[in-house]
Amino acid sequence: MSHRQSTPHRPQLPTGWRRFGARLPILLFRGGLGRVFGKRLLLLHHTGRVSGLDRCTVLEVVEHDAAHVSWIVAGFGPMADWYRNLHAEPKTVIQVGNRHRAVTAQFLTPDDGAEIMAGYAQRHPRTAQRLCTFMGLPGDGSEAGFRDAGRSIPFVRLDADTDPRLP
Repeated sequence: MSHRQSTPHRPQLPTGWRRFGARLPILLFRGGLGRVFGKRLLLLHHTGRVSGLDRCTVLEVVEHDAAHVSWIVAGFGPMADWYRNLHAEPKTVIQVGNRHRAVTAQFLTPDDGAEIMAGYAQRHPRTAQRLCTFMGLPGDGSEAGFRDAGRSIPFVRLDADTDPRLP
């Protein structure tokens, strides 16, 4: 896992009004308005690995596999609390729109990340380039550049449990 921790400088987490703006989607999900995000964002419920308290984070859905009922998400890096919390307890619940699903987190390899990022860049080229710039990752706009960037991003696949009822 050290290969991901040696990535270039990561942006600071937002503070003040920027933090409020970044956390606003959580309030919308909690208010029953999760459907406004369609399938682009999901609300991840997770348990603090130290505190044991319930936590929530909104993540972008990079890919959704309807056939296998799974979602691939990524975030601020391997030191992000949600990522570390999922390592401690991979079974959790997500909310997509207004539906809740019990899921289990699977941590993908850097090579998987390269493939995922290359596919994401084909579907969303401008967003992929801005993401690389924002996160301080190398990205010259080429497929090889996006693959290199994808090796540095910790992707997580959230597989729906076979029983759709909450745990």
